Amino acid sequence: MKKPLTFFLLFMVLFSFAQDHAVKDLYTKKEVYITMRDGIRLFTSIYIPKDASRNKKYPVMLQRTCYSVAPYGENEYRRNLGPNKFMQDEKYIFVYQDVRGRYMSEGTFTNMTPQVPHKTNKDTDESSDTYDTIDWLVKNIDFNNGKVGQYGISYPGFYTAAGILADHPALKASSPQAPISDFWNDDFHHNGAFLTGYFKAFPVFGVQKTQPEKEAWYKDEFRKLVANQSADGSLFYDSLGTMKNAVARYYPDNFFMQEIVEHPNYDEFWQKRSLLPHLKKIRPAVMTVGGWFDAEDLHGPLSIYKTIEKNSPKSYNTIVMGPFSHGGWSHETGKTYHNDICFGDSLATFYQKNIETPFFHHFLKDDKQPLKLPEAYMFDTGKKEWKTFEEWPPRNTRKLIFYLDKNGNLTQNTPQQNGFTEYFSDPNKPVPSSENRKELNGFTPRNYMSEDQRFAENRPDVASFTTEILNEDITLTGEMIAKLNIASTSTDADFFVKLIDIYPPDEKENPDKPNVLMANYHQMVRSEMMPARFRNSFQKPEALVPGQPTSVMVQLQDVFHTFRKGHKIQIQVQSTAYPLFMINPQKFLENPYQAEKTDYTKAFEKIYNTSVIEVKAIQ
Repeated sequence: MKKPLTFFLLFMVLFSFAQDHAVKDLYTKKEVYITMRDGIRLFTSIYIPKDASRNKKYPVMLQRTCYSVAPYGENEYRRNLGPNKFMQDEKYIFVYQDVRGRYMSEGTFTNMTPQVPHKTNKDTDESSDTYDTIDWLVKNIDFNNGKVGQYGISYPGFYTAAGILADHPALKASSPQAPISDFWNDDFHHNGAFLTGYFKAFPVFGVQKTQPEKEAWYKDEFRKLVANQSADGSLFYDSLGTMKNAVARYYPDNFFMQEIVEHPNYDEFWQKRSLLPHLKKIRPAVMTVGGWFDAEDLHGPLSIYKTIEKNSPKSYNTIVMGPFSHGGWSHETGKTYHNDICFGDSLATFYQKNIETPFFHHFLKDDKQPLKLPEAYMFDTGKKEWKTFEEWPPRNTRKLIFYLDKNGNLTQNTPQQNGFTEYFSDPNKPVPSSENRKELNGFTPRNYMSEDQRFAENRPDVASFTTEILNEDITLTGEMIAKLNIASTSTDADFFVKLIDIYPPDEKENPDKPNVLMANYHQMVRSEMMPARFRNSFQKPEALVPGQPTSVMVQLQDVFHTFRKGHKIQIQVQSTAYPLFMINPQKFLENPYQAEKTDYTKAFEKIYNTSVIEVKAIQ
């Protein structure tokens, strides 16, 4: 094995050198500070094609980031430039900027900087910083053609979405990719339920720097988290205890964690950090990009696209959703896997070459030729193929209603008599969110989004509802809503709903994954958590009345999945998903982050057979 490994490492070194060498051969690098309207200076790296001239001008491609524009130094070059290699070779003026309070930029960092709707000349936010940056670039960088595009993945996707609101006339095309739209539903929360699985990410976002930094200044806080870490990542979470204890132990001074703990409800603090109310009268062309298996930011791209579509119907507004995890479309892996499931070959390259590059080329270089891109480029995760639509969700659909029958059946037939399914939920013995204990050592979880759910199906704290074997393909599309009618013996509860594709018992094995049993594989297609305390309002939580029936609506994100003939559709419902989500003590508290172990309350949860799953199917 040593020779192949040595050869592989040598190849990677040479490839890295070749990429870096190609950038140096084609581009000249400059570093500048750009002054914002309030005097704060933002560090900016600029890569200009060497053949730029009066007769050869290039558009600007801007990325603003909180994750560093390294390498620093005008003689130090990035390995590659732009969203993809095709655009690097085609040549643009590529610009990277550290946002306020990060790395070499001045100012104070704010998570999800609130948008100021009616600015004075002194007001700043991410859109004003984008405006000031673009204005400086088009006026000071030689041989630009006066057109600017912006892009970014994850947090840079948020800065791109906020940049749309800059409304600078030179900004012609924006592509928010895996963007955060609202921290109440992205990354650290799902419907306000806190994701403990992101606990290790807080050093990155909750420590302010005190001087210009080329390296991560928060690394000491991060080292404290990973010191003496076992290969079994679940041991770390088991040792945390309650969130109150975990925060006191690891993050007593982490400003972002403290903000989360102090704002358990969707109050003004979270509301003013949502971009969605501001997405109106959009001028630049927008192409929002996301992954169906993005564990971090699935809500963001879908909600940003839909909000622009609703509030700015005349804008050029499109969406792309592929079978990727967080940012997976930005790098080619050959065969495209998510967890155990292969979705095809070279899917990232297809996206980069046939979707992303033509989008920017058209709006920034040549708008005379028609742009042959649809409104929606969407990947069917069941048929494993790209589909195009003139609108999303597609119009040609029929509504399906599935009942959660008391006998464990998922049926379209209305129940003939009242009944319920009951399970026992113990916060001291929660349902695992994954069997992949190694992945729990990571920065954030990823694979659970399509993971085999057989481990949970027959647990006494999970309710499962399954269809008969399908006689024909069924393609579910668009938003999916679980309307649960429940009763609990406690005063609080969470409800985690999972949509699952059960493979046939004779499903063939994948030779690339010899240790994965595909027969009867229970692939999770979509899931979502909903705290019952927020069933009527995210602003004003309410306790459950023990034994009293009530409704809890769980809105799952969009789905585009064909359940094939011979498969089954399953819904699983549970009240814990540990350690992905913070354990609900199942006792109503004004602030669940302050729960003590003594607050943990065992409970029986009833799911009445009048509960339904509403979704649409393509006709």
